[in-house]
Amino acid sequence: MNTLTNGKISITVKDHGAELCSIKSNGREYLWGAYPEYWKRHSPVLFPIVGSVWNGEYRCKGKVFQMGQHGIARDMDFTLLSVSETEVWYELRSTEETLQKYPYEFILRIGYKLHDTTVDVCWEVENPSDEEIAFQIGAHPAFYWPMLSNEVIDKGVEAMDKALSENPERGYFRLHISKEQKADFLPEDKQFVFSQIIKEKGCVSDVEDSCYEVVDGLIPISTDLFDDDALILPDSQVDSVAILDEAQNPYLTVSFDSPLVGLWSPPKKNAPFVCIEPWYGRTDTINYTGSFEEKPFMNRLAPHATFKAKYEITIHS
Repeated sequence: MNTLTNGKISITVKDHGAELCSIKSNGREYLWGAYPEYWKRHSPVLFPIVGSVWNGEYRCKGKVFQMGQHGIARDMDFTLLSVSETEVWYELRSTEETLQKYPYEFILRIGYKLHDTTVDVCWEVENPSDEEIAFQIGAHPAFYWPMLSNEVIDKGVEAMDKALSENPERGYFRLHISKEQKADFLPEDKQFVFSQIIKEKGCVSDVEDSCYEVVDGLIPISTDLFDDDALILPDSQVDSVAILDEAQNPYLTVSFDSPLVGLWSPPKKNAPFVCIEPWYGRTDTINYTGSFEEKPFMNRLAPHATFKAKYEITIHS
């Protein structure tokens, strides 16, 4: 574990998965505690896929490979490269073992930087080989709902369940819409965002989507919002998502320039957290049997080139 602090915010990161596992400000914990009753992770990094491949397999370089949900990096030990009071970097390199599941050489670096009350989460994917590589990368941070006090959180899952059962409303998402989409059947004087639908085996339908009306940038968060699994907002519609409490006061904001963002809480479980997930990639469509390289939202990296991206988590304390 490595802990960083700048006097306003502190974080803890572990070598396994280079996973962020605590964000604190003014004594309050913001990042989900990974209680296995709901979800055993805090904020895994998704690489080299985001979501699922159809039937757990994909085709690449003329061969069929097996791959579990969200890839391999989140379950591997990273090497610590450097650490200071306000910045830490980790690295994972391809091995003979990883090449059996993902047939490309890679160097994945993950960094965390603190400034004011913001955490920068930085990714670098380097291609050390003489061939082009294809990959996806994404985030999966989980945040406590704002109505859960530190005292309730410290008492554990049972206390959180009780507090949430007494308060079914979760507040609001504030979406900053960067690319509005409009369907012919929708009113011209209203604003909407579109979400792709997870339908089968963790994969999305290529013929169905949902639309959500956004009023003054807000979507109310009800207990049934995630009953059909994640909301997947594609095509760079949104570049930040904030959680607001019931009084519409800002609690936490995630900002990004990724082409997709996922919003998720375990379906029909009234869970104590919600995930805001910037993605450079997406789960397969149902029945997809094309090549890995041609998947929707795939990143291609030239030989000896480096892909860089980041997102920000800002605490409003």
